Amino acid sequence: MIMPEIQKQRIIEYIKEKKRFDGRKPDEHRKIEVKLGISNKADGSCSVKFGDTEVYAGIKMDAMEPYPDSPDEGTMVTSAELSPIASPDFESGPPRIDAIELARIIDRGIRESGFIDFKKLCIKEGEKVWQVNLDVYAVNDNGNLIDAASLAALIALANAKMPEYDEENEKVKFGEMTDNPIPLNKDAMAFNITFHKIGNEIIVDPNKEEEEISEWRLSVAVADNKGEPRISAMQKGKESAVSEEEMEKILNLVEDKYKKMIPKIKKMVWGK
Repeated sequence: MIMPEIQKQRIIEYIKEKKRFDGRKPDEHRKIEVKLGISNKADGSCSVKFGDTEVYAGIKMDAMEPYPDSPDEGTMVTSAELSPIASPDFESGPPRIDAIELARIIDRGIRESGFIDFKKLCIKEGEKVWQVNLDVYAVNDNGNLIDAASLAALIALANAKMPEYDEENEKVKFGEMTDNPIPLNKDAMAFNITFHKIGNEIIVDPNKEEEEISEWRLSVAVADNKGEPRISAMQKGKESAVSEEEMEKILNLVEDKYKKMIPKIKKMVWGK
């Protein structure tokens, strides 16, 4: 994104005064909207919007051979597609580094939290296990794709159903669904909050312009620990370093945002 220097300075000055062009405070998220069942081909799907940023997430289950080092555990594969329809910054073709990074952040946040009970995805130890295929598609990028996509992944997983499995022929009956959900640990669910530094301030949920001029980015996956926040994963982006003082401020913001957001996030994911 090519942005005039005067525009950059205006954004920095506004944020210094605890203001943003869209009327939000530095620690305030945009309106979040969720729509379920957007694909009749997926075992679970949804769309999530953070303001004008929109992503789709879909789940497809399949039966595979387990990895040699975990013969009694299911697997998960996460992919992200950033197409030109979402932003002129994206190009068609094989996944580039930003798409790979997005997929890895989503995958790590889910995997390290213990949200999926992979042992319950074992069909026959050493021979067959369920594989969770999680696909994320960017529909429109107006900043903070990471948090929007991470939330979409949680909602799609929570609303997915397991397909029928033909034990005699050892294959999945695609298109024939059970009423069984994917085995998930609700108490381990971790949602992602991404922080950006602009000037001397730290903000959440940046729009595209704010995201472009930030010095660093830190994504934090936050889970529950008996009513208190538990960090299950972190990923830093951009070149500038995070100081000790800034890290302490982020940890305080994580605690504050967790307490404010966890009831809303749970309702979005579980529907109650």
